Amino acid sequence: MADMEVVDRVKSWLSWSWTWYLWALWLFLVVLLIYLLRTPLRVYENMNIVAMFLNTLTPKFYVALTGTSSLISGLILIFEWWYFRKYGTSFIEQVSLNHLGPWLGGVENNNNGNNNTNNSQNNNQQSVPECKVWRNPLNLLRGAEYNRYTWVTGKEPLTYYDMNLSAQDHQTFFTCDTDHSRPTDELACVPSAVMQRAWRERNPQARIKAAHEALEKDPECATAYILLAEEEATTILETERLFKQALKVGEANYKKSQSTQHLGAHYEAIHRRDTNVCVYVRRRLAMCARKLGRVKEAVKMMRDLMKEFPMMSVLNIHENLIEALLELQAYADVQAVLAKYDDISLPKSATICYTAALLKARAVADKSFPFASCRFSPEIASKRGLSTAEMNAVEAIHRAVEFNPHVPKYLLETKSLILPPEHLLKRGDSEAIAYAFFHLPHWKRVDGALNLLHCTWEGTFRMIPYPLEKGHLFYPYPSCTESADRELLPAFHEVSVYPKKELPFFILFTAGLCSVTALLALLTHQFPEPMGLVAKTFLNTITSPFNFLVEKLEGVLPSNLWHQLTRL
Repeated sequence: MADMEVVDRVKSWLSWSWTWYLWALWLFLVVLLIYLLRTPLRVYENMNIVAMFLNTLTPKFYVALTGTSSLISGLILIFEWWYFRKYGTSFIEQVSLNHLGPWLGGVENNNNGNNNTNNSQNNNQQSVPECKVWRNPLNLLRGAEYNRYTWVTGKEPLTYYDMNLSAQDHQTFFTCDTDHSRPTDELACVPSAVMQRAWRERNPQARIKAAHEALEKDPECATAYILLAEEEATTILETERLFKQALKVGEANYKKSQSTQHLGAHYEAIHRRDTNVCVYVRRRLAMCARKLGRVKEAVKMMRDLMKEFPMMSVLNIHENLIEALLELQAYADVQAVLAKYDDISLPKSATICYTAALLKARAVADKSFPFASCRFSPEIASKRGLSTAEMNAVEAIHRAVEFNPHVPKYLLETKSLILPPEHLLKRGDSEAIAYAFFHLPHWKRVDGALNLLHCTWEGTFRMIPYPLEKGHLFYPYPSCTESADRELLPAFHEVSVYPKKELPFFILFTAGLCSVTALLALLTHQFPEPMGLVAKTFLNTITSPFNFLVEKLEGVLPSNLWHQLTRL
């Protein structure tokens, strides 16, 4: 295997060198052709004319030239910087790779040279999963929480992309295929069809109006109560009251469809929709109880829901349960939940990884924990070495930071928090915001946990020097998180980017070009004669190697070579 890699590298190097050899040979032939045709092309006469023209130019021309060059390069610098801040890449570099690269043949060669490397990586490691957007299990209520933020600050906490994903989720959860199979004249009278139109509406007032219309047609429309509880209710108590009405209607529909689900696919789809409604409403009622301080009641509701519907893992109800148990400081129960869901076969999340790190850090940092040591100090630990508990805590923190490196900045409050979105991207900035928004108080409650995190979290990056290429415990960090997070998070939030991108070469080049030309314009304006002398000296220095080469060629080649070639 190693011999094959060496052979492939040699082949790619040879193809690359042969390509540049052909370019160099072509350039040499062009130069030789120009030299041979110097007499009919009147090269010397044209060069003398250009030299005379340059000698007649005044310093004002050079000031205008350098000033214009500085202005143009400055405009290019501003555009490049704006493009880099918005899209994370250089515009000139992107155009060069996409349009000029195929002309020069560099892309094909690079692809050919990297094919075998990619094949070997695919053999040793599974393909990296794509950036998938997940429903936030702890998402807030639009009417009672998100809208309150808008009323106070005048800013929209949710993006259109995020709300559009929520609308798609609601249509998937709360509608079924039978809603589309009715005649057109009946659809206007069916509450489910009205609610389907309501979920697609972009205007919140239009959605609320459609929900009231559905309740007028059918007072037992559970999904209408759900929409009003989510968007119209302005307090948690009012939201809970509407969800209880939705649960009363939803459970009646669930029991009715449960007895008829075996009659065919039509009834099975209705039962599946009624199941989704019941599970969603009961989970939301548990979250309302948690927000109102009835944490034990919320924990019981979540446990019953997970026990009764174990297949509804798409809602990630265990993350709601973990947060409620941490509020109760029931760390043993939290550990039991982690033992069930922190499995190699199950998808990870920041809640799973960082909660495991918190429990390990509690064994080191919290003085109330039996066998816990004093407050963690890097200086003391470096002298006496790490204990077993400290080593386990550091490894757990490194594991959590590798999964999502954005979280520590929010937990340590070095980056400001915003309201979490309704959807999140695992390992992205949106997931970090959603986790820290609810779990920061739990970290503060464990004395010394944030200090341990502060002292150890940056050590993770020494183990993964190239996170986009190779991970330590997880897949390589996906490169698509930045663009997806920019769609999920509001514009007033500065998206956290990992790994930090270096400034592209063309931004540095245009910045240097702008600075140098501006300095030359200023010096030429202030000191015209010395700068003219410097310019002439510089031009003579640049052209002297060319003149030397021409003299040597004239000494080697006969002067009548062109006449001999024309006779042939």
